[in-house]
Amino acid sequence: MSALHLIRHGSVAELRLDNPAKLNAFTLEMLEAVEPHCVEIERDDSIRAVVISAEEGRAFCAGADILAWSELEPWDFARHWVRYGHRIFDRLARLAKPTVAAMNGHAFGGGLEFAGTADMRVMSPAATLALPEAAVGIVPGWSGTQRLIRLLGEPLVKEMALFGRRISAERAHAAGFCAEIAEDPRSRAFEIAEAQASRSPCAIEVAKYMIHAAVDEDRGAMIEALGAGMIGPTADRDEGVTAFREKRKPTFPGK
Repeated sequence: MSALHLIRHGSVAELRLDNPAKLNAFTLEMLEAVEPHCVEIERDDSIRAVVISAEEGRAFCAGADILAWSELEPWDFARHWVRYGHRIFDRLARLAKPTVAAMNGHAFGGGLEFAGTADMRVMSPAATLALPEAAVGIVPGWSGTQRLIRLLGEPLVKEMALFGRRISAERAHAAGFCAEIAEDPRSRAFEIAEAQASRSPCAIEVAKYMIHAAVDEDRGAMIEALGAGMIGPTADRDEGVTAFREKRKPTFPGK
């Protein structure tokens, strides 16, 4: 059974890490659970927002479980563990619904990269951020040197990745990575997510597409999705489909 659960709370879905014995570190099974959960979230129109959370403890997520990747051959480590994790985190970042990460504890390595997939983050005052990969002889592999540069900026990422320094919640907030600092990040994240119920789901989804296209987060797919949304309601589209079904040449009205 995966230690990553999808829990429904009315119009809000909760994607919850549940591996507290290992500080909620990611296993292969947890990674594999992300994509089907994303598909379920996007197919259910009753879900308006998503809270990304973790079981209570010292860590929101300590990163990738070292025992899950340390025995892999170098080529398999690069091709499967790193590329697969990167693809899965990209999938979560490009989720059509708005997401809020409730960071109840430290977020290190892959855990920080996981939090970086959210649209908004709430941190506890004691939570810290770190990219400690160099301490075990590897480098960030799930967008730590890519997406996090946009979210935290080059200087802070270098502090963590090159010098092994931790970034406090206060500094994360000052940098704009963390939207709020709260004693109970999960409760606050739910308040933020539930506020989406009164807003247009279509407008929010399209706004997310537009923003992602601007920062090159899957720009090609975002632009084509917007184009499909424009062409879908047209009479030209209806005429084209009807003509195909009737096996005749279409007569497009141009509107």
